[in-house]
Amino acid sequence: QVHVEEFGGGVVQAGGSLRLSCEASGRTSAVLRMGWFRQVPGRQREFVAANRKDGGITYYGDSVKGRFTISRDGARNTLYLQMSSLKSADTAVYYCAAKSPSFDNPVYAYTDVHEYEYWGQGTPVTVSA
Repeated sequence: QVHVEEFGGGVVQAGGSLRLSCEASGRTSAVLRMGWFRQVPGRQREFVAANRKDGGITYYGDSVKGRFTISRDGARNTLYLQMSSLKSADTAVYYCAAKSPSFDNPVYAYTDVHEYEYWGQGTPVTVSA
C-alpha cells in the first residue's frame, strides 16, 4: 500500500509565494509518477503538474505555467510544488497524487485524475487579495 500526504498549505497574499511538499511512503516501489492537482468547491479537480521519478518530461497545467515549479528530493519520494506570483484564482485545495508504473508512457502527460491510483487528503491554499 502507498500512503501520500501533503504539507505546507496556508494563507498567502496575492503576488506571494508558497511551497507545498508531498511525501509518499509505504510501498514506494509501486510509485513511478507523482503530481499535483487542485480543486475548488463545485468544480472538477484540475491538473497542476506532474513528472516521473526517473526524470523525463515535466508537464504543467496552462493556468500555472511559468509560475509554478515541481521538484523532487534526492530519494525521489518527496515532491515539491513551488508556487510564485500567486493569484486569488489559485485558491484551492491542493492534492498530491501518485501513479504506478503500469502502462506509463514517458512522453504522455497524464493529466486526468483517473490515471492516478494514490491520493493524499489535500492541503488548502488561500490567496488573499
